[in-house]
Amino acid sequence: MMSYKIAIIGSGPSAFYAAQEIFKSEQTIAVDMFEKLPTPYGLLRGGVAPDHQQMKTISKSYDKIASHPNFRFFGNVTVGESVSVDELTDRYHAVIIAIGAQTDRQLNIPGEDAIGSHTATEFVAWYNGHPDYQSSIFDLSKRSAVIIGQGNVAVDVTRILAKSTDELKQTDITNQAISILENSQLTDIYMIGRRGPAQAACTELELKELAHIHNVNVQVHDDLVLSENDQLEMDASSKVRKNIQQLTTIKATGALDSARKTIHLMFYLTPVEIIKNGQNIQKIRFEKNKMQGDFGHQKAVPTGEFIDLDCDILFRSIGYRGVPLNGVPFDQKSATIPNQNGQVLEDNGNPCQKLFVTGWIKRGPSGVIGTNRSDSIETVRQCLASIESTSIAIDSDVQELLELKNIRSISFHDWKIIDEYEQAEGKRVGKPREKLTNIDDVFNVLNNGVA
Repeated sequence: MMSYKIAIIGSGPSAFYAAQEIFKSEQTIAVDMFEKLPTPYGLLRGGVAPDHQQMKTISKSYDKIASHPNFRFFGNVTVGESVSVDELTDRYHAVIIAIGAQTDRQLNIPGEDAIGSHTATEFVAWYNGHPDYQSSIFDLSKRSAVIIGQGNVAVDVTRILAKSTDELKQTDITNQAISILENSQLTDIYMIGRRGPAQAACTELELKELAHIHNVNVQVHDDLVLSENDQLEMDASSKVRKNIQQLTTIKATGALDSARKTIHLMFYLTPVEIIKNGQNIQKIRFEKNKMQGDFGHQKAVPTGEFIDLDCDILFRSIGYRGVPLNGVPFDQKSATIPNQNGQVLEDNGNPCQKLFVTGWIKRGPSGVIGTNRSDSIETVRQCLASIESTSIAIDSDVQELLELKNIRSISFHDWKIIDEYEQAEGKRVGKPREKLTNIDDVFNVLNNGVA
């Protein structure tokens, strides 16, 4: 029976689910997984909020996948830069791209480049210890923070800004983040959406978490009177119904006079300009909206009425966006890699014989972690059907290429050493782990046992 070799670029949930599905095949298939960071798991490690530790336990199932004898992990290898996609397709029967959506959508309004204007993903990556973001600077020395967006990430950012560091010190948030947050002078945190309460992207559980932060008030800046179409949306969706119920409960809750901070939930506002004082952010100008359209097709439309809101630091959280991978077709409009059932398509619509795609870079940034499983199954089935007709043996090993390029990769065994070290360091201070946040420390641990 023919043996096959498949490369997977990326090591987040969609990548591991793809590997899992490959190993279910009756074929003998070797899987090599490539990751630009020294550590695996993608947004599970670098995106899930530090105070949501239970969600991170899913990594144990990925460890089981990685224990397969035909699996290899190559961390600290940036495909598209230090190693090209063509160099991989020369050495594998197929390459599956699972690089996610790595940046934020832009507001595209005047003043967006002001000092104090940040993407939410930059902040999330920073407090989660992503090596590429540890030099980022977030000035929390003033009063007012504004988060544009009301999805999961926006709620995470709001919650991290609002919580006391005594609570956060029990998580795997970085020491640097703790130090900055400990000295925060924020008193007002605004989480603002362009649509109404019935269209808020967050969930009841997330709203409830905000409402139960110790010594923090939550204020709903809306009368919660639903239109006929809003009512129809609520009747049709348990998520909408539970959100409205939770918002109603929050609105009815009395404020604490002694609260350290106040979270303001605001709706029907679209940012149209960031007003600067010199180069620094000072205010945000919003245009008020109203919902228009039939049930299921409501959209926020501008009213021509504007308000200004003082803002000392801004986090833009209006959705993730995929970025191109050198050597691979890319659709700029959807910010995804064009494909059919997971097989990458050339600009002329013809299939790329060896290239496949899964996860957010395939379908866009939607769904939860588990959504990637069915997505990856579709891609792998398409991939296996394609390579079954291949009879060419590939003998060259990627390890030789890495050695030739003088790239020191991180194996999964190396990762387990790092993992054990981080957990031991965290245990000393009452945390789940103390993350290593730069590659020099990683190699120091692997070489000497200390960072």
